[in-house]
Amino acid sequence: MNKTELIVALAQKAEITKKDAEKAVNAFVDVVCDALKAGEKVQLVGFGTFEAKERPARVARNPRTGEEITIEASKTASFKVGKALKDSLN
Repeated sequence: MNKTELIVALAQKAEITKKDAEKAVNAFVDVVCDALKAGEKVQLVGFGTFEAKERPARVARNPRTGEEITIEASKTASFKVGKALKDSLN
């Protein structure tokens, strides 16, 4: 499911217009991004937790040349599935 399909499904499920559903999806994404940038967790009980994690700098090898390269430290987003969601999938 892509973003457009999510918007259509949300509009049908909530019985709202596609325009309102798009606003809601965009607002949710913006709020989660802003919270992660601020170093906060976004925890939706039963669904899961979005969290920003630090990746340390490391040395890797270029597979083509075998030359060592340094990969800088960075932040990445992670998602941990909640128990209710995990149980519903099994």
